[in-house]
Amino acid sequence: MPFVLDASVSLAWCFEDEETPYALGVFNRLRADRALVPTIWPLEVANTLLVGERRGWLTLAATTRFVRVLNGLPITVDDHTSSAALGSVLALSREHGLSAYDATYLELAVREGLPLATQDARLRAAAERAGVEALADPAAG
Repeated sequence: MPFVLDASVSLAWCFEDEETPYALGVFNRLRADRALVPTIWPLEVANTLLVGERRGWLTLAATTRFVRVLNGLPITVDDHTSSAALGSVLALSREHGLSAYDATYLELAVREGLPLATQDARLRAAAERAGVEALADPAAG
């Protein structure tokens, strides 16, 4: 079953100190499933990679390899997220105390009726309150 993937999970694949069994399980799940991401996801990923390079956590070569891996995964960017920004994203942000950025993931999961893969505790709690299934730990089961 497809799922919504947030940046906290996908970036954990790049930074060893952020890597968790949950993130690795989600990565492995992409062998059989596809993920959907909001239009902000590529920008969040790119910005974090740039910050990692600037702080010396990543080299250009490591960033290039990681981007190549991401581009090879079955991840689809949703084209409708931006049109929801001033409507349902804003409403979900207010209702659940989320940033508009985090609310884009929740809005996409709600709209598509898909589970959400996140390592962000606040986003996971908001998803639960909104009736969105949090993607279970793929490694646990």
